[in-house]
Amino acid sequence: MKRIILLLCLVALLGSAGRAAPKIQDQSQQPGSTFKVNVKLVSVFATVTDQNGAPVVDLKKDDFAIAEDGVPQKIAVFDQQSEIPLSIVLAIDASGSVRQDIKLELQSARKFIADTLHAKDTLALYQFNETVQELVRFTSDMKRIERGINSVHVGASTALYDAIYLGSTALAERDGRKVMVLITDGGDTTSAVKYPEAVRAAQQADALVYSIIIVPIASNAGRNTGGEHALMQLSHDTGGKHYFADSPKSLDDAFRQISRELRTQYLLGYYPSQRLADSDFRRITLTVKGNPDQDKSSNGEDEPVETNAAGYHVRHRTGYYTSKIN
Repeated sequence: MKRIILLLCLVALLGSAGRAAPKIQDQSQQPGSTFKVNVKLVSVFATVTDQNGAPVVDLKKDDFAIAEDGVPQKIAVFDQQSEIPLSIVLAIDASGSVRQDIKLELQSARKFIADTLHAKDTLALYQFNETVQELVRFTSDMKRIERGINSVHVGASTALYDAIYLGSTALAERDGRKVMVLITDGGDTTSAVKYPEAVRAAQQADALVYSIIIVPIASNAGRNTGGEHALMQLSHDTGGKHYFADSPKSLDDAFRQISRELRTQYLLGYYPSQRLADSDFRRITLTVKGNPDQDKSSNGEDEPVETNAAGYHVRHRTGYYTSKIN
């Protein structure tokens, strides 16, 4: 009897050994293996304007074509003039280089907030100089926001990239549409975070970054053209836009255009097909049908956009990452 029991136990053990436990594949040992993507809805907010810069608001789902890494994708979600709640990070440069212009910046910021923020939207206020400070956490309370604006104070150096990184980290935890508006001359002198890290954080947060670049309004300080170009690229890569402000009127106009644009966007979503790739960055291409031309090169001057025979310009984020940085 004992021999029979032992024999049965041995058979059971051999049977279980034939069913190996699930393992994570070591991709480094299998160069031909598939890079698997966590297939979830990819959302893309798009702004379409005509040759005069006016929003185009009458397009339909079938007017758009979207591709990921060159592979056409099926549009699963489409919404016109999305009313999805906004989470806005307004980050104000309070360094010494903008000291002469800070009052004008704050006046325009107040108008922007009053024009843009609806009851279901929220805003967080940051200032950055040698450090980054969150003056107001996400709220729709206008009195709290006003107190935060009144508390902005000028410092010395500029931690611009730290502000982008920290603001993006905060936006990553939010639902709905996520927007960052930067008011700065583009200089960065003290950030611990480098530019590529700041860009990646903004892209991973799915944040649209709008840069209002202050060309010294009241002061005679020199321009930081390298910083300006970095902001132009950041805004393009995230689907936002950059503006130059060299007068109080142009500053107000920039805020007004951002406010209008945020209310006339399209939301498109797709479930990405599985791809063979060795990179975790996926490039998104979105066009309005009608013989779209090749992307225009920025040359450090004009903002890269996609355009078609009808003269429409389409702006959207250029891609997304499938993994998060630690």
